[in-house]
Amino acid sequence: MQNLSVNDSTYQTLNVGTGEAAPLFPSLSFYPRFLQVVYLSAGLAKRGAYSNDVWQEHSIKVLRILESVGVQIEVRGLEQIKAVDGPVIFVGNHLSVMETVLLPSWILPYKPFTYVIKQSLLEVPIFKHVMSSIDPIAVTRTNPRADLKIVLEQGVERVSRNLSIVVFPQTTRAAFNPEQFSTIGVKLARRAGVPIIPLALRTDAWENGNIAKDFGKIVPSRKVFFAFGEPLIVEGKGAEEQNQIIDFIESNLAAWERAEI
Repeated sequence: MQNLSVNDSTYQTLNVGTGEAAPLFPSLSFYPRFLQVVYLSAGLAKRGAYSNDVWQEHSIKVLRILESVGVQIEVRGLEQIKAVDGPVIFVGNHLSVMETVLLPSWILPYKPFTYVIKQSLLEVPIFKHVMSSIDPIAVTRTNPRADLKIVLEQGVERVSRNLSIVVFPQTTRAAFNPEQFSTIGVKLARRAGVPIIPLALRTDAWENGNIAKDFGKIVPSRKVFFAFGEPLIVEGKGAEEQNQIIDFIESNLAAWERAEI
């Protein structure tokens, strides 16, 4: 398992845009190579050979492809993941497919994990084999009460097998809206008896597509940020912890916005 962090704390893109044509046509350069990784991953998954080591390796391949077309990526707070023994619930905002693809690069060196995903992702040709292989928790996103029951029951079971879980409580991939940020992650952490690690991210360098949502424009001028916060222990009903997660996300988004003005 590769560790990409500096002093187990940060990651920073050092070299971007290595090819002359890539920065000029980032989307055209990125997607053929990205799809090659997806097809390779799917083939291994169908044969039962998609291990965590392979998952991280392929995530890093996509990371390097993004960097080669000019995307700059900064990750902070990796020491927070390392500081917790055992599984955690990562709770963060959700902006694009980029976070789903890249998070294994940095989380897997410290913890095996899976995602809470939409059931429809298990029906997408090719990609469904990869998603099924990581033992995700699939929800409908149409029935909140049924989804909560699924997440709590299956989440506790995954945690009992030492799996951490990434939860994106927003109803869709979009700009952060606290009013649409459900408490499902906090409720799972409370039920499973494990800490929460807040996750803030800005990944709009990989836009959502108009026709196929996962295949939007690649915009290298938009720097990518990930930040992991200090672990939180849920006490009571978790209202305070929910507010702390929201504050962490909003403060990081505002700081990143100010840094580019």
